[in-house]
Amino acid sequence: MALDVSGPVPSDSGLSDARLTAAQFAAIAAFRYELRCFLAFSEAAAAEVGLPAQQHQALLAIMGEADKPSPPSIGGLAELLLIAPHTAAELVARMVEAGLVVKTPCANDRRRAELTLTPKARALLDQLTAAHLEELKTLEPALARALGKLSRARPSGT
Repeated sequence: MALDVSGPVPSDSGLSDARLTAAQFAAIAAFRYELRCFLAFSEAAAAEVGLPAQQHQALLAIMGEADKPSPPSIGGLAELLLIAPHTAAELVARMVEAGLVVKTPCANDRRRAELTLTPKARALLDQLTAAHLEELKTLEPALARALGKLSRARPSGT
């Protein structure tokens, strides 16, 4: 969802009659800082096992769809990663070449390719996810504080 910042604040936003406070800016800044800390950890962890961050995100997205009736497609992956379909197709091609993903034509729709992880990808993803869960345990108090600041910084009318 794109945010339009080109004009005045819409009247239904609850902010048109009130100026934003320093506490609101500080709360958003603190929350974004904690998110950046986690993302920096994630990128470094992926690089340690030889994966570009975008490939790690793609593997996680594919695995996250494992309980769905059918495996994700390239278009579905594009939606999950918020990227263009042609960018997802290029990403998948690199992951197939690296032996991380298998691309199989869908039995019901030969135009659609279904994506599944290889055992190599699953082993990397297991390792990375375990490390991410541990990192989230350490970041949880800071994230909770940042979210609490956001709650307390809201104008009283919203």
